[in-house]
Amino acid sequence: MLVTRGNQMREEAITSDQMYKIEENGHKLLGMRRIYMMENAGHGVADFIVSKFKYNLVGKKIVAVCGTGNNGGDALVACRHLAGYYGAELAIILLGSPTSLHSEEASINWKIIQRMNSIKVFIGNEMTHHVKGNIAEAQIVIDGIFGTGIKGIINDPHASAIVEINNSDAYVIAVDVPSGLDPNTGIAHDKCVHANATVTFHRLKIGLLNNKHYTGTVHLERIGIPREAERGVIEE
Repeated sequence: MLVTRGNQMREEAITSDQMYKIEENGHKLLGMRRIYMMENAGHGVADFIVSKFKYNLVGKKIVAVCGTGNNGGDALVACRHLAGYYGAELAIILLGSPTSLHSEEASINWKIIQRMNSIKVFIGNEMTHHVKGNIAEAQIVIDGIFGTGIKGIINDPHASAIVEINNSDAYVIAVDVPSGLDPNTGIAHDKCVHANATVTFHRLKIGLLNNKHYTGTVHLERIGIPREAERGVIEE
C-alpha cells in the first residue's frame, strides 16, 4: 500500500544507486544541500508519526535506534521535531560512537541533540540490559539503523538491535527502508526489521515493492529535491 501527500502518482521505482546520483545532482548541480534533504526527511518522519497518532503523543515513549550513517541522521532530526510535542518521552540509541558518524549532516544534528535535555541518549557498541529495556518499553520505535547503503553481513550491535525491535510490541516506523532489507532486490537479510510503516524519500525504492511483510504501509515523502536532479539518471 502506498500513501502519498496530495495526489497519488504512478512513478518508476528506483535503485539505491539512482537515488545517490539524484542526491548528488541536487547537492552539487542545483544547490539543494544534503543538510536540507536530511532536515526534510526527518521532519517528514515526525509528521507521519504525529498524524498516525492523531496529534496526541502524551505518554508515548518513542525510541529511535540509530546507526552512524545518514539514515540515523534522519532519525535524529525526527526526534528533534517530535520533542516539540507536549508529553512525548523520547530516547535515542546510537549504535556506535559519535566520532564515527559518516557525514557532516549527521554530525551537525547530533551536536544539536546533545544540547537538548528533552531527549535521553544512549551511546555504545553493546546492547546492554538497560538499552534493551528501553526498546521493550517503547510504544513507538523509529528504525534508523541502515538506509539504502546496506552491504554485507549484519553484525552486533546492529543485529541484536533488530532482534529487540522485532520482539517489541511497539509500532515500528522504518526510515527510508527497513533495516536489513535490500533496497534493490527486496531480499531480506537473516536479521531484518519488520516495520508497521516505512517512510521513504523522493521516490519508491524497488525493494519496497510488494514487500509488505517487512515494510508495512509505505509512505512516500517529498524532501525538496528538484525533479531536474533526475536528468541523466531516470529516462523520461
